Amino acid sequence: MSETELDDVETLADLADLAREAAEDEETVLVFIEQEDAWFAVVRVDGEEDPRIFVSDAAAASRSAYGEIVLTDELLGRGSDDDLDHLVVELDEDDDEADDDEDEEEAVVDPDGVPTGPLGDAGLLIEFGVGAKELMDMSVEGSVPGDALTEIADALGCGEVLEAVR
Repeated sequence: MSETELDDVETLADLADLAREAAEDEETVLVFIEQEDAWFAVVRVDGEEDPRIFVSDAAAASRSAYGEIVLTDELLGRGSDDDLDHLVVELDEDDDEADDDEDEEEAVVDPDGVPTGPLGDAGLLIEFGVGAKELMDMSVEGSVPGDALTEIADALGCGEVLEAVR
């Protein structure tokens, strides 16, 4: 674990390339990003595979330059023509029933359409001893992102190194 300068990183691809450069023999690299105790992200890079991302509060991250790196259109569900089912309304449904279904499925979003709260792959740390439920619990409103990253680093056995780079 080491601190890396993100000044030249503009996209998730740049971040993944930087992580791959730090890896030995295509080992897994975890990138922790913390923004002023407002949100945190964990990016997992496994060799040449696409990065896996978890963000504690997508809406807060969307207001940050670093958040723009991890909040890809794919993660936000934008720009994909693959799944347009959510736009189709069944014609034989009762209007009241359709309204009830929409209310139940709608996530809380900020004015820019970014979901408020955790977003991404909550299971990206399971094999390191941090389960999806634990990661989600670290992301609830009122939790402190710095404390969450400390807890994750401690579970990974690198808490002292994280504190050293802070």
